Amino acid sequence: MNGADDRDLARLLRMSLGGDEKAYSDFLQNAAALVRIWARRRVANGLDPEDVVQETLLAVHLKRHTWRTDGPVKPWLFAIARHKLVDALRRHGRHARVRLDAVEDVLVTEEAETARDWEIGRALEALTPGQRSVVTAISVEGRTIAEAARSLDMNETAVRVALHRGLAAIARRFGRK
Repeated sequence: MNGADDRDLARLLRMSLGGDEKAYSDFLQNAAALVRIWARRRVANGLDPEDVVQETLLAVHLKRHTWRTDGPVKPWLFAIARHKLVDALRRHGRHARVRLDAVEDVLVTEEAETARDWEIGRALEALTPGQRSVVTAISVEGRTIAEAARSLDMNETAVRVALHRGLAAIARRFGRK
């Protein structure tokens, strides 16, 4: 797993909530890698990104029961990380000075990415598992029809049909024809 696939993260977290310690260890390793990359881009002078990572993982451990098992993991994870970063900045207080215009673009981009991930998750909820995997492979991950067919062990015609039906179901769910 590359650590960035929300479906794999969700699977690991669901398994860990069921008591699978290996899945929980794998989930935490992948979550730590994602949060570490995220924190390194956002931490101000004088703060250690690893502190934000560790605080986030502790909060994930304590609040893992709050994750909706049918929802995406990454928006939930990054919301926790964002709160832990704010907490760290508050603790650091007077010592960290960052001009708002220096981080404004980062904050706007981050909010847009989180909102987009959440809306994609909501849209995918309306689909059957087969349609969800096809739409995710093509529309979210950017694979071609041929690549999706190979990775999902389907023929290309079946992938096209599932994609069409999946996108139509999403359009119906959100009031578009």
